[in-house]
Amino acid sequence: MDRNLNLTEGEITSTLTKLALPIMGTSFIQMAYSLTDTMWLGRASTKAVAAAGTAGNLMWFGSGLILITQIGLGVSVAQSYGRDDIDAVKKYISYGFQLDIFIAILYSLLLFFFNPQIIGFFNLNDPEVIRMAKEYLRIIAIGLIFHFINPIFSTSLNSTGNSVTPFKLNALGLIVNMILDPLLIFGLGPIPSLGVRGAAIATVFSQFIVTIVFIILGKQSDAVYSHVNLFIKPDFEYIGKMVRLGFPPFVQTAIHSGISMILTRIVADFGDTAVAVLNIGSQIESIAWMSAEGFSSAISAFIGQNFGAGKTDRIKKGYYRGIQILGGIGIFASLLLIFGAKPLFTLFTPRDPIAIVEGIKYLRILGTCQFFMCIEIGTAGAFNGIGKTLPPTLIGVIFNISRIPLALALSSTKLGLLGIWWSMSISSIAKGIISPIIYNYVLKNRLEELI
Repeated sequence: MDRNLNLTEGEITSTLTKLALPIMGTSFIQMAYSLTDTMWLGRASTKAVAAAGTAGNLMWFGSGLILITQIGLGVSVAQSYGRDDIDAVKKYISYGFQLDIFIAILYSLLLFFFNPQIIGFFNLNDPEVIRMAKEYLRIIAIGLIFHFINPIFSTSLNSTGNSVTPFKLNALGLIVNMILDPLLIFGLGPIPSLGVRGAAIATVFSQFIVTIVFIILGKQSDAVYSHVNLFIKPDFEYIGKMVRLGFPPFVQTAIHSGISMILTRIVADFGDTAVAVLNIGSQIESIAWMSAEGFSSAISAFIGQNFGAGKTDRIKKGYYRGIQILGGIGIFASLLLIFGAKPLFTLFTPRDPIAIVEGIKYLRILGTCQFFMCIEIGTAGAFNGIGKTLPPTLIGVIFNISRIPLALALSSTKLGLLGIWWSMSISSIAKGIISPIIYNYVLKNRLEELI
C-alpha cells in the first residue's frame, strides 16, 4: 500500500497536486459509475434513463448522508494526523465506521420498504418508467451499505496523505462495472437481458468488490483503518465532534438533493424527455463538479493537516494555489460544455434527436457557471480544513433554495424549460462569487486563534 504524505512539509503546489490528482481520479470514478449506467441505458431507451435517473436522486441524498461521517472524519483525522496524534486518528476511524454503517442501515430500510411512496413523489407520467424506477431503487437499497462504506475507507487514507490506494481500488470497481453493465443490461448467451435491474446489480456488485479489496489490502499492509473495531462501545465525544463537523455539509447536500427532486418534478411537467435531458445533462456536467469535489477534498486534507500543525503560511498559500488550479478546471469545463455539447450529449442518447436538441441547450446554459462552481466547491474544502463547515453550508442552502422560485418564475416566461436550466446556472455563479469573500473573512479570525 502506498505511503502517506506529510502535507505540512515540502513545496506546496507539487505536494497539493500529488495528493489531489488521485482524489480527483477517485471522484471521477464515482461519477463514472452513473455515467456508464446512463450511457448503456441510453442505448436501451430514453425511458430507462429517466427511470434510473429518477432513482438516482435518492442516491444523491444518500451521498449527503455519507458526508455526516465523511467530512467529520476527514477533518478530524487530518488535524489529528497533523498533530501527530495517531491514537486519536485510530479512534476517529473506528467510531466513524460505526456511525456510517448505522446511517446506511437506516437509509437502506427506508428506500426498500417505502419504495412506492418515494418514487410516487416525482409524479412521473409513464407507468413503465415508474415500474423500472422502483426496480432499480430496490436493488440499490439492498447493496447500499457498500456505497456508504467505501468513501469512509477512502477518506481515512486521503486524510493521512495516501490518495493513490483509494484511486486504484475504486478504479478496479469501475472496471468491473463497465464489464457487467452491457452484459446484464442487454444479456449475452445464458445471461438474460435485465435492463435497469442489470445496471443496478452491476453497480452493487462492483462496490461490493471494492469493499472486499479494501479490507484485504488493509489487513495485509497494516493500513490506518486496519485496527477498526466495530464492536467497541461508542465514544460520543468523538462521534459528536464528527457529527458537528459533518452535519452542516449533509444539510447542504440534503437540501440540494431535495431541491433537485422538486426541480425534477417541475421538469416532469414538460414530459419524460425533459426528465431524461435533466438526468443525462447532470451526469455530463458532473464531470466538472466531481473533479472539483476531488480537488476540494485534497485542499481540505492539506489545510487540515497544516491547521493541526499550526502552519498559517501554508494554509494561506495552499488555498490560493488550489483555487488557481480549480479556476483552470472550471474554464476548461465551460469551454467543453459550450462547444462540445452536441457530441457529448449524442454519446448518451444517440437514438433520440429531440432529446439531443434539448440536451445541447442544457449543456450550453450550464456551461456558463462552471468556473464559479469550481471556485465555490474548492472554497468549501478550505472551510472544512479549518474546521468551519457551517459557512459554506449556509451559502449553499440559501442560493440552492433560490433555484425553486427562480425556476418557477423563469419557466413561466417564453424561456419555458430553459428557464429552469438558467435558474441552476445563476445560483451557481452567485455562490462562486460570495464564497471566497466570506472564507477570507473567516480565515483571518480563525488564524488569530492559532497565534
